Amino acid sequence: MEEIMETKIFSKKQIPEAVELLKKGELVAFPTETVYGLGALATNEKAVKGVYAAKGRPSDNPLIVTVSDEKMMENYVNEVPERAKKLIKHFWPGPLTIILFVKEGTLPDAVTGGLPTAAFRCPDDELTHDLISELGKPIVGPSANTSTKPSPTTAGHVYHDLKGKIAGIIDNGPTEIGLESTIVDLSVETPTVLRPGEITPEEISKVLGEEVLMNKGTTQTKGVPKAPGMKYRHYAPSAPVFIVDKEEDFSKIKWDKETGVAALDEVLDKINSSNKYSLGTTIDKAAHNLFGALRYFDSENNIKRIYVQGFDHGTISPAYMNRLNKAAAGHHFH
Repeated sequence: MEEIMETKIFSKKQIPEAVELLKKGELVAFPTETVYGLGALATNEKAVKGVYAAKGRPSDNPLIVTVSDEKMMENYVNEVPERAKKLIKHFWPGPLTIILFVKEGTLPDAVTGGLPTAAFRCPDDELTHDLISELGKPIVGPSANTSTKPSPTTAGHVYHDLKGKIAGIIDNGPTEIGLESTIVDLSVETPTVLRPGEITPEEISKVLGEEVLMNKGTTQTKGVPKAPGMKYRHYAPSAPVFIVDKEEDFSKIKWDKETGVAALDEVLDKINSSNKYSLGTTIDKAAHNLFGALRYFDSENNIKRIYVQGFDHGTISPAYMNRLNKAAAGHHFH
């Protein structure tokens, strides 16, 4: 797509200007505690379709509806079941997205993918809360990146991907978590996590006092996935990514100027390579830095292969490995 507009960077003081753009059907990227989202007025079908166009995203992929609070969500759902009320009280605002049945005709098919459900989230970010509150209506909020590429964790990442394609970006610095929200489906008999995130199925189960399932496949209705990120390749840089499950396996890799590596500091210290990206000192930091690492190597033209450390421990590891497996298309180094 040709660059057809100026993409402005907005600060806290310029939120009213961003609100006016959204009212006019323009696209504005916004910060959250997880990743940056690409906002459009959720009730404006033309604007929502513009999100798909800007991202180059398949239009049968439903979008998250981002609200300022539970009261705003109530305008668009059939009911707020007791389960949802418990989770909202405990986790909102925060990195939890909840799938509920929607009132017919309140949201366009471009948002729901034609399904009777929609995914709702209230992010923990002051600027975005003010933006949606002032707008008075929800906005859609897929990650503000080119489709299939690593999600953006800074305003600079958004600008790199979408400059000239969207009207503005609200800059609130680097995101805190760095991986997208947990998505839990409450439209089914047993609550089911469709996408892992910082909030674990165990935490959700504890709050609800009942079993919570973890979806292993791509839950679809008539071929349409119920939640974002379930059907297509995601998070991938141009060069192939390989997951290294065991620390000792890094010593078996032949390092050259075309090979990149992203791992914890203690692993990088033992590797003789000029193309290193630190994931930090802990698995939590690795989760925060994963998309930054993939984006860094994507910007290095000489990199032909990327090796990334995998993890099988820690509460964030299912979310980390979910994103990494998609970026690597399931390829592991052996």
